[in-house]
Amino acid sequence: MKEAKIKIQKFLGQSFGHHEFQEDEDIFSLGFVNSMFAMQLVLFLEKEFQITIENEDLEFENFRSINAMSSFLEKKMHILAQN
Repeated sequence: MKEAKIKIQKFLGQSFGHHEFQEDEDIFSLGFVNSMFAMQLVLFLEKEFQITIENEDLEFENFRSINAMSSFLEKKMHILAQN
C-alpha cells in the first residue's frame, strides 16, 4: 500500500501545496478539510483506486490521515478480491 500512500500524499499536496503531509497527520484536526474537499477526496479515491465508497464507509476514521485512508483502501480491495 506504499504506492497508495504516495498517491494520496500527492493529491493532498496538490490541494494544499503549502503543507507537506505526514502519513499519520489528522487532516481534519489540522483544518484542511471542509465539506467540498471531503467530497473531492472521496471522488479521488474512488476514481484512482477503482472502488465504490458506500454510505457506511463515510466515517471520519477512514479518512483522517494518509495511513487511515491506506488502511481503508486495503480493506476495500480485499473485499473486492474476495467477490
